[in-house]
Amino acid sequence: TYVLEPSWAGNKGANRTPLDWDTRVKIALGAALGIDYLHSQGFTHGNIKSSNILLTNNYNSCVSDYGLAQLVSTTPAASKVVGYRAPEVTDIRKVTTKADVYSFGVLLLELLTGKAPSTASVSDEGIDLPRWVQSVVKEEWTSEVFDVELLRFPGLEEDMVELLQIAMSCVSPSPDQRPLMKQLLYMLNHLRKHEEDKDIA
Repeated sequence: TYVLEPSWAGNKGANRTPLDWDTRVKIALGAALGIDYLHSQGFTHGNIKSSNILLTNNYNSCVSDYGLAQLVSTTPAASKVVGYRAPEVTDIRKVTTKADVYSFGVLLLELLTGKAPSTASVSDEGIDLPRWVQSVVKEEWTSEVFDVELLRFPGLEEDMVELLQIAMSCVSPSPDQRPLMKQLLYMLNHLRKHEEDKDIA
């Protein structure tokens, strides 16, 4: 097992390995399975981010670092780190399942855009990924949000837009408007099945 090096999340080095569409959907589905299992047992993760999604050699996802966020004290620096954190979270030791869903949505946006989420409140680098995507989509430049590596593969735009809509529902500012992980699993499985049906056809 190794840590998911986010070639789709800001790593533009010469040794990066671009991930194809099927692999990205597989990573998302595996992460969703792990998070949904925690939620079904009455737990929250509290620190969903790409570096906490481990992959096997076959790109099967494993969710790591469960429970560690609850052990971290809420220092001013920690509370300012944005990126994956839902806007309503003020204490990283008190995270809800809907806050996990928000973080998962940012992870989906990483997979789609190839951009890392910002820690702009700590430094001046990066962008607020959900806000950036919303602004681009609002201007009807939807294709501009997708990773250029994905645009090399024809016939994927409909599926990419579908995953983008799923991701945007996850990062809704209102927790009540975010789906449950169980609903996300259904939507991702539907997307995966659609891909498999296209391959058979």
